[in-house]
Amino acid sequence: MATQTLSEHASKRLLAGYGIPFAREEFVATADAAADAATRLGFPVVVKLCGDAIAHKTERNLVRLGLGDAAAVRAAASELLGETRPDDGAVGLLVAEMVSGRRELIAGLVRDPQLGPCVMLGLGGILTEALGDVVFASAPLAEADARRMPQRLAAGHLLTQPFRGEGPVDGAALSSVLLGLSQLAAERPDVASVDLNPLIVRDGMPLAVDALVQLGESAQAPVARPTPSDADVLERFRPLFEPGGIVVSGVSTHPGKFGFVTLHNLLRFGYQGELFPVTREGSDVLGRSTLGDVGDVPEGAADLVFMCTPNKVNVELLRRCAARGVRAAFVTSAGYGEAGERGRQMERELVEVADELGMVMVGPNGQGVVSTPRSMCAQIVAPYPPPGPISVVSQSGNLVSSFLNYAVETGVGVARAISCGNSAQLRLADFLEYYAADPETQVALAYLEGVSDGARFIDVVRRFTARKPLVLVKGGVADEGQRAAASHTGSLATDDRVFDGVVGQLGVLRAPNVEEAFEWAATLATQPLPRGRRTLVFTTAGGWGVLAADACAAAGLELLPLPEDLRAKIDGMVPSRWSRSNPIDLAGGETRETIPEVLELICAHPDVDAVIHLGLGIQAASANVLKRGPFYPDYGLERIVAFHERQDRRYAAAAREASERHGKPVLSATELVHTDRAYGNAGALGVKAEGRVCYPSAQRAVRALRALVDYSEYRGGISRRSTDRRRRRPGSGRSRPRSDE
Repeated sequence: MATQTLSEHASKRLLAGYGIPFAREEFVATADAAADAATRLGFPVVVKLCGDAIAHKTERNLVRLGLGDAAAVRAAASELLGETRPDDGAVGLLVAEMVSGRRELIAGLVRDPQLGPCVMLGLGGILTEALGDVVFASAPLAEADARRMPQRLAAGHLLTQPFRGEGPVDGAALSSVLLGLSQLAAERPDVASVDLNPLIVRDGMPLAVDALVQLGESAQAPVARPTPSDADVLERFRPLFEPGGIVVSGVSTHPGKFGFVTLHNLLRFGYQGELFPVTREGSDVLGRSTLGDVGDVPEGAADLVFMCTPNKVNVELLRRCAARGVRAAFVTSAGYGEAGERGRQMERELVEVADELGMVMVGPNGQGVVSTPRSMCAQIVAPYPPPGPISVVSQSGNLVSSFLNYAVETGVGVARAISCGNSAQLRLADFLEYYAADPETQVALAYLEGVSDGARFIDVVRRFTARKPLVLVKGGVADEGQRAAASHTGSLATDDRVFDGVVGQLGVLRAPNVEEAFEWAATLATQPLPRGRRTLVFTTAGGWGVLAADACAAAGLELLPLPEDLRAKIDGMVPSRWSRSNPIDLAGGETRETIPEVLELICAHPDVDAVIHLGLGIQAASANVLKRGPFYPDYGLERIVAFHERQDRRYAAAAREASERHGKPVLSATELVHTDRAYGNAGALGVKAEGRVCYPSAQRAVRALRALVDYSEYRGGISRRSTDRRRRRPGSGRSRPRSDE
């Protein structure tokens, strides 16, 4: 059916059945009936012209407000009836009580082409489009989802806290509105969109005074898929990430060819399995003999084929590899879906054959796969990362390399990494499903540009974030569009707003850029989750502390007042010129033991949830100046250089030790991680040696801490268990969030 807009009266009758509260009103046909209705409702009232084809009354000046007596109502009603157009359909008059309040909201429903039905909440009522403060969530909503939506608004405190003498908005009543919209989405697949605008807050209760419902074709319900067991998922992907042997087809003697680079990288980084390089010529490559044909691979000796061959031979190559027992393929070849209709046909054929053979296939047009537990670098680009707890999946091969470069730089390593290529068979969600089951993966890091199967993406991500953190970067936002602007909800539902709302609802940590995405993932992999937002800043210089405090406020963290008992203890350790507040600035009064001792005191205090540690590396930077000058090592410089470097390494170790001992995150930040890089700063390098990230600024550290807080709160919200806080026992080793409790 074509899109049909219900009249305001019909829209309200439909929505009232789902618990949406409306202002008292009556629907009448004449001016005299309008005056009688107004008398029954009580003055002042609002009168509107209502018709089957009238969507936006305000734009046509079809609303009269604040009418104080029957005569005014009668006159206004007559005037409105005179504004009727032939295309308005059947018309009447809505007479409603005049509702006023200091806060106006908008709520609605929209069906996203990929992510399905989504409920919307925003601030501003008729001004929402100007403010842009809206949030979306995928339906069906759980009650916890509805409760969280106001908190996810930028100015959500206007709802959750008192405002201009009024109390907070009744959370249960607002949740009921959102849950009613969610129920409507499930029960009425023909409802394309809903607009409740405005919702006026009166005595803490949201009350809808206008409504618009659009009907369309009934949406298809997503196909339900059974949830596989961890054992089944691990077995399915074992040939790809844990192969006992690898066939490299299309090996070349030319160092610039993919086949050469792949074989080189597998050998260079010590792949723990058998290699079967295949060339048409059977020539030696890198001092190793090669096979002239895939048929020469011993049956059952290889699990994975890495294909660097022309696309025209790949279908037959898949069949021949399967005949030798190969169960996974990574296809680097280009010229498929990205190259036009002929390429798309070839890509479909490749998938059909892989499915027929029971093979998992990655690509085509991919850059490779890394699995550090097998020392496997089956990748055509650098680098190979250190082993570690992060697993990467990306719809761009180059972004995989970017994440791996940050792993090399920081020392926080990677377990698995893969580029999806054209995602012909396996998509990003498939790899997240594997990472959820994979015991080597503690945190997932993803880059994506689009979602092709929204229902599956939502299902997989919801199950993933219930177990492990997921940090995500999304590209292509500038090219995205928005829904048809037949309603306010539709005009606000840009692709990125809907996506951002849904992943936020699912507990995904969406990072603004690649650098911070890796930092957040590395932070989640190496720091304990905080039990709250109460943050203490510890600095050796005042300006850094002030800026860090500002960053905490901007990030929504609580800069707690310095506890009196903590102040008294530090008073006994340093001269009185220290700040005696939060941020703690020792003002140069510390001795060689003070910083580790203060870190221990701070982390041990029950009122402190997290610490931002600033000033690391200053002594080491001075040491570098001395060490690189013409007077070193004489004049006692060698001894003071060693002392400075030793102290900064001690501070890095003390931060990690106190953090682990008390189960609280301590994030160390200094710009010297970059500015003193030429000679290596012992403080920054000390943090790396302790297995943690050294942040290049307090602001970056604060944003990483906010990611920890967000995931901690999300996990607490879905588990409802106070024990699920990832707190490490004293002496239990490096802190890392346990992800499969």
